[in-house]
Amino acid sequence: MPARKDVDGSASVPAFYGAELRWKREAAGRTLQETAHGSFFGPSYLSEIEHARRRMPLELARHVDRVLETDGFFERRCEDVRKARRGAHAAYFAPIAEAETRARVIERWSNALIPGLLQTGAYARAVIHSTHPLDLPEEVDAKVRARLQRAKLFDAPKKLEYWVILHESLVRGPDPLLPSSGMAEQLDQIVGLVRRRRVVPQILPCNAPTRAFMELSLMFMEFDDEPPLMYTEGPYHGQTIDDPALVHQYRKAYDRLRAAALPPEASLAIIEEAAEDYRNGQQNP
Repeated sequence: MPARKDVDGSASVPAFYGAELRWKREAAGRTLQETAHGSFFGPSYLSEIEHARRRMPLELARHVDRVLETDGFFERRCEDVRKARRGAHAAYFAPIAEAETRARVIERWSNALIPGLLQTGAYARAVIHSTHPLDLPEEVDAKVRARLQRAKLFDAPKKLEYWVILHESLVRGPDPLLPSSGMAEQLDQIVGLVRRRRVVPQILPCNAPTRAFMELSLMFMEFDDEPPLMYTEGPYHGQTIDDPALVHQYRKAYDRLRAAALPPEASLAIIEEAAEDYRNGQQNP
């Protein structure tokens, strides 16, 4: 039997929370299976929380408080953990950033911006300045670092399958977010990820018959041991959908977008050509 590995509760708020959960569970003489029984979560999920690898949902915190008779302790601490896990991410996006690290497949449709996982620091900074113009410089820096940190998923040995459909206007449109040199760098970064076989791109042409989906970004995630989910967002809000029927409906919409988009090889050629045009000053500044 492998040696027990204790969590250092001083490392972070989630680590303290997980260590406290294990201590109170064992003090009550309960196994993970017994503690999770009667909830919609399994013992492996509870174990991940004890090891500070997942946050505890509010409904599970309430369940644990009832089972362990902890007088609302875990429900009260949920807000502390939520803030600690969020860091520089918006509250509505923090669970998605966490889920990305567990995903086996991520599929994106991006109608208005290059997705965060693909952004350069300059592009991320421009997005943040546009949506939060009153942020202090240190706040902007923290948000940029958090966004770039997410992209380290592409450096992990685990081969995340990442498909992205980009609207053509994001690659070569009349109103680029950055000056030509910055856009060339941004597109070069995407090309590099494609060449490393970490990203599969498709370009949706401007004249594609998909107007019904132009106002809505879509993100799908699949996991090894969790049900799939869908996420969509606007500048200041996001919505996570895990209802199987709704996920299926949005999935059908995404499949229509994919069918209307160009194949990956042709899409890569467009991205490379646009990057070269920006370098040569042939795109709008």
